Amino acid sequence: MLELRDVSAGYRGKTVVSGVSVSIPRGSWLAIIGPNGAGKSTLLKSIAGLVSYSGSVLLDGRPVQDLSARERAQALGYAPQVPLLPEGLSVTSYALLGRTPHLGTLSREGPHDLAVVDQVLARLDLSSLAGRLLRTLSGGERQRAVLARVLAQQAGVLLLDEPTTGLDIGHAQALLDLVDRLRTEDGTTVISTLHDLTLAGQYADRLLLLDRGTVVASGDASSVLDASVLAQHYCARLVVMEGPDGKPVVVPKRRPIE
Repeated sequence: MLELRDVSAGYRGKTVVSGVSVSIPRGSWLAIIGPNGAGKSTLLKSIAGLVSYSGSVLLDGRPVQDLSARERAQALGYAPQVPLLPEGLSVTSYALLGRTPHLGTLSREGPHDLAVVDQVLARLDLSSLAGRLLRTLSGGERQRAVLARVLAQQAGVLLLDEPTTGLDIGHAQALLDLVDRLRTEDGTTVISTLHDLTLAGQYADRLLLLDRGTVVASGDASSVLDASVLAQHYCARLVVMEGPDGKPVVVPKRRPIE
């Protein structure tokens, strides 16, 4: 159970996110949506402990800031939207960094750690790139490598900042399917930011719509993905239709040429 109580955060004295309160049950998926600059990434970084904040972030009733660095790394797996990738590492070596919280002092990775990484690479369609250096990968391949490191961490809570950035629709679906399977099979809790509103509605149990740093809508996809609400906060022309699975599909409308 992850809970945010009146969380506010920002940078250099400027508040970016203000007064966010939400409870995320174990094994559920919360998608944070909103226009550019709404504070989505800042809120995710607050949960990860990467920016200072006021209010409380509680994991099973315990303040996250009270966890040791090792406990936090075992509990929270964070994948940034724009990662800084170390030079000279292969995809496998980079993914193995996700096993660090599970190793003892001065311990090296063992057969179990390698097996975990091999399985993750296979699930993310990266096995053929296992020996490639990170700098030789395309943008989409790098994004999947970052996810491989986080998934190899086997944390109870995944914090994913725009995990489908740079991915084609097939790899985006495969990645989100994998995250969804981890959630349902292992009880992993997922909190992600997503620009694609249709994908957010298809995969997440609950959506949190931010605008200018505050929560303007929260609930299931059918209640949050309302055409009038989205048009107002995204300043966009769109329609919302029902997809084949009953979930809302958000479709942009082109401006007519006069």
